[in-house]
Amino acid sequence: MKYILMMNTPERGAYSIFNWPKRDFEAHIAYWKGLNTELEKLGELVTVEGLTSPDQAKLVRAGKNGTPVTDGVFPESKEFLAGYWIVDVESPERAYEIAARASAAPGPGGTALNMAIEVRQVMSRPPDETP
Repeated sequence: MKYILMMNTPERGAYSIFNWPKRDFEAHIAYWKGLNTELEKLGELVTVEGLTSPDQAKLVRAGKNGTPVTDGVFPESKEFLAGYWIVDVESPERAYEIAARASAAPGPGGTALNMAIEVRQVMSRPPDETP
């Protein structure tokens, strides 16, 4: 079963890693590399991606004749999606274990950030029965 693990972080909160001391930043990145390498060796990692900050985001809707109409930037956002993993695991419990490991990434001073990681199953096809 595939799951997406989404890391939402406060825009100006503890996850402003580019403002951290170099040692803390490097420890944080090393933690992610280690976790991702482990998941890859176990055959559970499908992909992992970090995303740019919300000041580079746009909302896009279809305008007349399908032309893109953009809205944004939305710097007032309180939280933003910082990145995500797609994992292919045997059970939801394993996805939760990985999410807990991601949540425990070290922050300033080495203290675990305990960030909320949203876990959702990736649908491989539409449900058999539609309402």
